[in-house]
Amino acid sequence: MKTVLWLVLFLIGLAGVALPAAYLHAASKLPQLETEFDLEKQLRHSIEGERMSIRAGTFEQGRSVEFLRPDFSRLPKDLVALYIAQLGCPTFFQTEREDGPKWAWRLLVKVTVGANLAGDGSCERKLAMRLAMALGIEEPLQQTVAAHRLHSFLQKDQLIAYDLASVYFERGVVGVDDAVYKLFGKELDALELSQLAELSLTLPPHGFYVDAVQCRNESIIRQNRDVLLADLADYKLVTVERARNAMAQPVTCRR
Repeated sequence: MKTVLWLVLFLIGLAGVALPAAYLHAASKLPQLETEFDLEKQLRHSIEGERMSIRAGTFEQGRSVEFLRPDFSRLPKDLVALYIAQLGCPTFFQTEREDGPKWAWRLLVKVTVGANLAGDGSCERKLAMRLAMALGIEEPLQQTVAAHRLHSFLQKDQLIAYDLASVYFERGVVGVDDAVYKLFGKELDALELSQLAELSLTLPPHGFYVDAVQCRNESIIRQNRDVLLADLADYKLVTVERARNAMAQPVTCRR
């Protein structure tokens, strides 16, 4: 019995030394991520470079390559509702932001045993991890450390805004504003609910961007779009009437 007890204590002590050491080592490999300015600077460099690589060639030559600071207030509320519903956190903005020991425990469980804890904090972690990947951070522990840093200075609305502004669709097309112009020939604030639902199908966890760009599988896109709209009504994020009216619209196809 004593042997087992000493073994347990030894493993606890080892974890108390090894985990902080691993964290510090991973942190030393990361770009500077202490403030929102650092994040904005990193994204601007990569996204503007990505856009410039193709804009001078074939994609919308007159469109600006400038990366603007993401602004949650200018995102359509229906798009945000669709996005949080598909993330599996329809109550994302009805619960407090996770922080302190609860947040640390969530990250620890994920990085040590690979498990996801339930709750809206899982979407906070998912969004922060996506931002880490958008910064080109690939190693799992480094992603976790970066996600922790990003979460320390980004509020819930900022996590959504930065994620939607940095999602990669194809070469030169980064962020929902680029995708909307490519798919619909419009700006984001001009889309109707049915089109926002179609846009949502091009975002994680779905993968209909190529189908939408190439105007293929329209019946499948419509079927899945209507499922998203029905879910939105079920979660009471839009009225049933608005959802049904959107379902009645044809799929947009920019040939």
